[in-house]
Amino acid sequence: MTLDPDACYRALVAHDARFDGRFFVGVRSTGVYCRPVCTVRTPGRAQCRFFPSAAAAEAGGFRPCLRCRPELAPGFAAVDASRQLANAAIRLIDDGFLEGRTLDDLALRLGITSRHMRRVFETEFGVAPVAYAQTQRLLLAKRLLTDTALPVTDVAFASGFASVRRMNALFAQRYRMPPTRLRARGELARTDRLSFALGFRPPYAWEAMLAFLSARAIAGVELRDGSSWRRAVAIRHRGERHLGTLRVSLAARRNALAVEVSPSLARVLPQVLARVRQAFDLGCDPDEVGGALGSLARSLPGLRIPGAFDGFEIGVRGVLGQQVSVRAMTTLMGRFASAFGTPLPEPQAGVALAFPEAAEVAGRSESAIAAIGVPKARARTVIALARAVADGLDLSPAADAAATIDRLQELPGVGPWTAQYIALRALGWPDAFPHTDLGVKRALGFERPADVLAHAERWRPWRGYAVLHLWHGLALTPGPSPRLRGARGGQPPSPAARRERGRG
Repeated sequence: MTLDPDACYRALVAHDARFDGRFFVGVRSTGVYCRPVCTVRTPGRAQCRFFPSAAAAEAGGFRPCLRCRPELAPGFAAVDASRQLANAAIRLIDDGFLEGRTLDDLALRLGITSRHMRRVFETEFGVAPVAYAQTQRLLLAKRLLTDTALPVTDVAFASGFASVRRMNALFAQRYRMPPTRLRARGELARTDRLSFALGFRPPYAWEAMLAFLSARAIAGVELRDGSSWRRAVAIRHRGERHLGTLRVSLAARRNALAVEVSPSLARVLPQVLARVRQAFDLGCDPDEVGGALGSLARSLPGLRIPGAFDGFEIGVRGVLGQQVSVRAMTTLMGRFASAFGTPLPEPQAGVALAFPEAAEVAGRSESAIAAIGVPKARARTVIALARAVADGLDLSPAADAAATIDRLQELPGVGPWTAQYIALRALGWPDAFPHTDLGVKRALGFERPADVLAHAERWRPWRGYAVLHLWHGLALTPGPSPRLRGARGGQPPSPAARRERGRG
């Protein structure tokens, strides 16, 4: 990433939140690096060095500011090919992929050479992938030491370090302090939850996000609780499945989401926090999206793409949502979770089940799935999807969007709508566009999918956000669209289109 120092300094002087996470500033006189929103006295221009990532700032010899806390900065959305590839590597690193694996393994997982991966990564973030991973471990450890009462040993392992000694050594090398100094301000109160703040670039249409999720909440797995969202979380790491719950709400007086995690997920915190960032689209830049969508986005700035805690869960949702209303799909998802899900060891009111894993569903019979009210054809599709995921089909933001969409459409019963829906929510692909969607066609006033695609060209590469705005507008104005009633040149939908006319 090429940074314009003068533009960066202007953003720093203005404390402009739109640039939070897009660059970091190292202050030569203090040896500290900050976010552009830091509230300390702005240093002089000659004292500033600008970096594209926290890892690059640390590689330059700077240590993180204890006031603005660089570990709280929002991330990026993937759009162009190089940024998508670099972000895929970041997501795998944040998910703990390099624990016990090499850089060559990471490159192989992404389908590229390690040399190409280093080149792309260093171009985007200014450091090699291994240096980035090391910085992320340190920043997570710093966060856990600052915000939780976890013992230092648990902090080390939760952050991905092989030992406390290794964490201590890196703290001394990078931050010139022992880890325990971060707790010198007094003993933290021990609670039954781990609390974090995850930053975003404002604005954030939080009520719209809650409305979307609550209309699709899976009974027993997730629910809206006032102005917060609660759900079960299941993460498999190093052969062990970790189960727990979390609560997400809008933080008071800052541009962040407040996240509470059950202690049972302490050993997989990097994976949990990575999923929260993806599920609530914290890498989005609303100004960039709004500039591309124009008038479509003006009525609800900051609308985000609701992502996934579990790609397979979204895949099943896409299959069961074919040809039915949102309410009917949600009912089927609740039955599916009740029949095949895993009870939580410590259930909470309304949240008692983890959604089943693909490997478990892959071994079920069509009749078992059909018994909960799923048509047999869709039961076959669910099993085919489960087997593909169990065999290695990646339904996460680290996957290549185009290749995954093609692979999905090779499965029986999966057409363009289902594949694009999964790409939108599970892969977090910002340009995903289910052009055969009944709601999208109705909102735009077109009956032919080809007309929808042609109209949507103006919104690239943010067509996924356009879909959310169209769905949201449709929810506010029920009933047939006047344009649709008077649309000319419409053709009756084909049988394939009818099969794929989901409603989100």
